[in-house]
Amino acid sequence: MTVHIVRLGTPRSADEGLRIGTVRRPPRGVPKAEFASQDWYDVWYPNLAPSVETMKLGQSVDTDKDWAAFSKKYRAEMGEPEASRNLDLLAALSHQSNFAVGCYCENEARCHRSLLRDLLKERGALIG
Repeated sequence: MTVHIVRLGTPRSADEGLRIGTVRRPPRGVPKAEFASQDWYDVWYPNLAPSVETMKLGQSVDTDKDWAAFSKKYRAEMGEPEASRNLDLLAALSHQSNFAVGCYCENEARCHRSLLRDLLKERGALIG
């Protein structure tokens, strides 16, 4: 059993399980009824997305310094009690079932999902 970190909108792997969208906004121009069938996500879970302010900071990242500032701000948000409990829950669930969390960004190295991967690992999640 594992949690997979994925780019939303990409084809699913055979053992991926439930796909959770950790994004601030749903995909544009896609009817809600087609989110799952078009491989976006099965469940929208913006609780683990960066805040609007932090998301804007992340979208403007050009340098390693910018990325470090975004990472620090996002990690601080995920350190808040509610977000921390959400991460603990997903880490625990990764020992019981397969599921995926993801975002739209093309480059995972400059996307909050890479930070989610680290945060989940730090909580003992099984990462696929």
